[in-house]
Amino acid sequence: MPETSVLLWGMLFGSIGLGFFTYGKRQKAVVPLLTGIALFVAPYIFTSTLALVSVCLGLCLLPFFVRL
Repeated sequence: MPETSVLLWGMLFGSIGLGFFTYGKRQKAVVPLLTGIALFVAPYIFTSTLALVSVCLGLCLLPFFVRL
């Protein structure tokens, strides 16, 4: 069973991922769409709080620096 902090961080980044996914789908933008999907999946992969937060923060910043 994961720690409580991992569950809460996962819920926060999953909500942010939903925003990116919705925006990417409506605007037909590939990078936010894939970032949203990655933010959905990341809490299932990472069980460490530090790893989860660092990877998800990097994913949240990705659409601001990568334009396709």
